[in-house]
Amino acid sequence: MKVVAVLFVLCCVALVLIVLIQKGRGGGLSGAFGGAMASGILGSKTGDFLTWVTIVLAGVFLLLAVVMAKFFKPPPVTGYDMSAPAQQAPLEQAGQPVSSGDTGTAGSDANNSTDINTPGE
Repeated sequence: MKVVAVLFVLCCVALVLIVLIQKGRGGGLSGAFGGAMASGILGSKTGDFLTWVTIVLAGVFLLLAVVMAKFFKPPPVTGYDMSAPAQQAPLEQAGQPVSSGDTGTAGSDANNSTDINTPGE
């Protein structure tokens, strides 16, 4: 399966390079690589040749992508509990008294009600 991944990467790189070499409507990037070089080496029908190479590489790219999607799937998750989660106990409400074992300040606020910011002073 690693061979398929390597072929996929090689196909991607080749496809990118072939597309960049092609001459588009505006001249493309083929001019940056010497524009006439491709037509001089491959003949006067370079545009047709590069078009067919692009079509074939795109087909190989799609075929390899489907093969990789088929064989490189992650394994199914096992041991996952699909049951509903357990409910938690409700939180303590503000009006309920605090038990004698707690050392919190919720119960002591009612007994020691000294307001620091009293209006009118």
